[in-house]
Order: sequence, then structure tokens, then C-alpha cells
Amino acid sequence: MLQPLNIIYRLKWTVSRSCSNYVSRMRFLSRIKEDDEECRTALRSGNMFLYHKLAPLLQRTEIGKYQFPALQAKEVKGLLENLGESKEMVWESVLINCTEQNKAQFSLDVGSIEQAAVEKLSGGTFIDLRKAFFLLREPEATLAARGQALLRWHQTNSFCSSSGQPTHRNQSGSQRVCHDSGVTYYPKMSPVVIAVVSDGKRCLLGRQSTFPPGMYSALAGFCDMGETMEETLRREIAEEVGLEVESIQYSGSQHWPFPQSSMMVACHATVNADNTQIRVDTGELEDARWFSLEEVQELLKVKSPPRNNKGEPPLLWVPPSYAIANRLIQEWANRQQLKSLQHR
Repeated sequence: MLQPLNIIYRLKWTVSRSCSNYVSRMRFLSRIKEDDEECRTALRSGNMFLYHKLAPLLQRTEIGKYQFPALQAKEVKGLLENLGESKEMVWESVLINCTEQNKAQFSLDVGSIEQAAVEKLSGGTFIDLRKAFFLLREPEATLAARGQALLRWHQTNSFCSSSGQPTHRNQSGSQRVCHDSGVTYYPKMSPVVIAVVSDGKRCLLGRQSTFPPGMYSALAGFCDMGETMEETLRREIAEEVGLEVESIQYSGSQHWPFPQSSMMVACHATVNADNTQIRVDTGELEDARWFSLEEVQELLKVKSPPRNNKGEPPLLWVPPSYAIANRLIQEWANRQQLKSLQHR
């Protein structure tokens, strides 16, 4: 019988920490989302992250690492003026978050300006987000993904689907309104269920033809209209690998910017150990296979995309640590390790 999701979620902060700062920050963020004048005030003293045709601006540090630089609004205005552009472009930026100190954070796409000129003045490089994910620390990668997702949504929702007339955004970019139809549009994410499937001793990982060479990951699929997450997971596993899920346990969630904006709902799924014959749907997956604990532990040791020598089969690896698929695989390995210790 299919078990319900385990909906217990462990907060990342400790119980002893006071939540007053968090509450204050969330209320500040809510105000500047909804109040145009407060948002303009926050923007004048806020941080701004630049993109060029949705590629974030990264800077290389003295020790060879990359960072996602937060520029002051006045710095961006000066950069725009030096490039012969109107400094009013800063008002096209989109609110993405705020810091612990209640400093608002905005993203701005300067794709209408020559890329090389912006890079020269800013001392940075615009790098595709997929590549940037491997160069940034997790908090910065998450912020870069959020900023890109909001910018893309605005670029693709400039007209009303009801009237065909232009939509108009508020200052923060938290919504767009069609004055002709009266419809208000809000940024949306597509729900996706992602799962590590286990038979009790092994875990099942698959790869799509679009994955980098050698990368295997948890299985995932978009929710159909009207489906629950449990129904989606059970259907996807049946479609992709021909297995029937018996139980599900919820693990967590993550915003994922590819291919558009997705809400990844992560779960562990269990199948009957007596029925583990894989029947891969090659229209969905290039390959899927069972991995032992020892094999998974080796995959997790690879921290960045391996460089394969020509003519040799690609080294196997899993998504990097910022991806929730990695967390699922790590959780499965930890549980298996614990079980083996208990049985000694």
C-alpha cells in the first residue's frame, strides 16, 4: 500500500535562536514587495546583481575562486552612465531577497548593452548559470538562480494571455497587471517530483541524453494537472523504469531554474525487493541502473565534473552538492551505512 508523505520538516536553524530578526526581515521584504515607494527607497541603498541575457556576472577573486558580486545601486548607475546608457535603467531591476541586515537585493539584466563593455568596466565575466553553479558557493548559486528565474519570468510574461495587451509590473517585480482585463499575474514555478528509488539494498539512478557525460541522478518528472505528488512519483517511476512504488518518504524541496523555474519536491521511494527488473523507457532516459552502497560512495567522492581522457569510457558521477538530487543520494547512503552498523 502506498504510504503518505512524511511531512515533518527540520528547520535549518537551531531552536535556541531567536526568530525575531527573521520575522522582522520577512515583514520588511513583504512591505517593499507591495509598496512601490518603499521599494524605490530600498533600491537606492540596496545591492544589485547584474545579468547579461540571463547569464550572471561573476568576478574572480585573488585566490582563483569565483563570487557573485553585490554592487551598490549608485555603482550600477555610474557604470551605466560610463557606457552612455541612462542610469534610469536601474528601476528595471527586480527584487529577489534581502540580507540579514535588511538590505534589499535586486537583479538587473543589461542584455541590451554590449557584453564586453560591461565586463570591462565591472571587472567580471557573464557566465551561463549552469556553469556558474559549479563555480559559486551554494548560497550564491541559490541567489543567482532566483534572480535569473524572476528576470526570465518578466521577459516571457510581458503580454496578457487573456487580452493580448501589455502587462505592467509593480516596482519590485512581484507581479504584473493587465489594465485591460484586470488580471494580475504572479511568478510561477512548475512542480517536479524527484526521487531516489531503493529496493532496500541498492538505489536506482538514471541519466538523460542531455546530461553531462557520466552523470547519473535521481529520477524526476513534472506533475500533471490535478495530480498529487504521490501520484506523480508513482506514475513517473512506472513510466521511466517499469517499477511499482510501494512507499514514499518526503525529504525536502528546492527551487531549480532549469529548464525554466521548477519546484523540486524530493522523496525517497521504495520498491519490492522481489520485483526490481528495470525496463527503461528510452524516450525518457538514456540509461538507468542499480547501484550498491559502495558504488554510490565512490560516486559521491567526485566533487566536480570529471575530465575524461579521449577514447576512455566516462567516469561516473552524481550532481554536485547544491542539487537536491545529491542530498537525496547522500541521505540514502547514510541510511544504508547506519543499517549496516546496526546489523553488526
